[in-house]
Amino acid sequence: MATVEERVKTVVARVLQVDRARIKDEHSFTSDLGAQSVQSVELVAAFEEEFGVELDEDAALSVQTVGGAVEFLAKVCQEQGAKT
Repeated sequence: MATVEERVKTVVARVLQVDRARIKDEHSFTSDLGAQSVQSVELVAAFEEEFGVELDEDAALSVQTVGGAVEFLAKVCQEQGAKT
């Protein structure tokens, strides 16, 4: 099964329509990957679907980088008992 990092990058690539190979942990969703506000909300929904979790939207939207999203989602999955 794919790691949390691999799954996050796959979702980011699909929602933002960027090449998965160029996504790095330190990339900012907005400045490096070009996410607009509506795409940020789409990312939150896509992460919920991918990981089978409920995310606090404000907390999720405050995550700025790909690596931050990996850490955030790993923590949420652990708290909610979701498989990673």
